[in-house]
Amino acid sequence: MDIYLHTTEEMKQQAAAKINARFSKNKGSGKEVTPKEQGKPAQAKFEPKRGKYRKPGTGCITKINDHLYEGRYSPKGADGKRISKNVYAQTETECEEKLAELIRKMKAEIAAEKAKAKPQNNA
Repeated sequence: MDIYLHTTEEMKQQAAAKINARFSKNKGSGKEVTPKEQGKPAQAKFEPKRGKYRKPGTGCITKINDHLYEGRYSPKGADGKRISKNVYAQTETECEEKLAELIRKMKAEIAAEKAKAKPQNNA
């Protein structure tokens, strides 16, 4: 009740004409109405975006700026604490290769630490 609205006969006729035009173009003629005919901009082309998350155990790669990528791998060590190491490269593919090598080395180090700690636990 706080809002006062006044419509004129001309406004009612314009609204009815818009509704009538919308329904008659889509159903009556069998012709599809393009966004340009409706006065709306065309929809942008859809391009899928790569997800931010990767599978567990594969690390992550971040684009720092136009010519620098950072690869990070953070597994749990033999003692259960997180170990985080980074690699840097100028291209994404180079960073992927460096990250894969880092992951292989870190997994081997962790396996060696676990093997070394196991005999001490049994004694």
